[in-house]
Amino acid sequence: MSVHAGLPEGVTVFERGWLSSNNVLFAGEQDTALVDTGYVTHAAQTLELVGNALGERPLNRVLNTHLHSDHCGGNAALQERYPALRTLIPPGDAAAVAAWNESVLSYSATGQQCPRYHFDELLEPGTRCVLADSEWEVHAAPGHDPHSIILFHPDSRSLISADALWENGFGVAFPELTGEPSFGEIDATLYLIESLRPRTVIPGHGRVFYDVETALKVARRRLDGLQRDPVKHARHAMKVLMKFKLLELQTVSADAWTSWILNTPYMETIRARFYSDRSLDELCSELLEELANVGAAKIDGDLISNL
Repeated sequence: MSVHAGLPEGVTVFERGWLSSNNVLFAGEQDTALVDTGYVTHAAQTLELVGNALGERPLNRVLNTHLHSDHCGGNAALQERYPALRTLIPPGDAAAVAAWNESVLSYSATGQQCPRYHFDELLEPGTRCVLADSEWEVHAAPGHDPHSIILFHPDSRSLISADALWENGFGVAFPELTGEPSFGEIDATLYLIESLRPRTVIPGHGRVFYDVETALKVARRRLDGLQRDPVKHARHAMKVLMKFKLLELQTVSADAWTSWILNTPYMETIRARFYSDRSLDELCSELLEELANVGAAKIDGDLISNL
């Protein structure tokens, strides 16, 4: 938990890691709110962080920048802990949340977990919301996720960028993997961020940063490379999904790992689109070896472990 220079009063950032997104806590005179809630296996830690920070105060609202499992996996636990809590989500996936369609929401497609939650209001792009007694702008930020939003505080020029911009890049362009062009949307979102001229950025993952110009240059260089080599992006995406699962499980048997690979639709979708001449088992074995070779995983007989 930390309060950073340049952020408005009442804003606290919980820097989490790569399994759980960062959380941003707002404490105003009459209202409290949390932006993004992390992954389900870290829900107890999320409850502890929020409870320790708020003390006897309740959490009044949750706002999700987008509905990937690492950003909303704590929603259900927070809704249970704080019964009067109101949850706000971007409008694009509202119907899928209401019907709890885990395929549309990507949870089953990516082989990830997310307990069912409900929503009460929509975070409409082009509107403003009051957080810690000051107004934040809601901007559409498609690319990593077609329905993602970012939040901008014009007075302090603080930006909650979600996975649209990190200090060293941005989130996987998931729509590209299924044939839905999104590299152009990522580019447009980077230009939007540049036009806002933020001084302080709270990313979805990683530390709060201030050198926005350099971060944008890094992101554009990375985007250019991915556009030139979509197969490289696909390979990276598969390794990201695999590493995420290892972060969740920590240690898994080879049989259980193979079962997860074969029963995760995104893995087969990416293979069929970009590696049609390879079997899924062969390809993923190669990718796991690559993770092990860079110190991101360990293969020890029939056990696979996160490092």
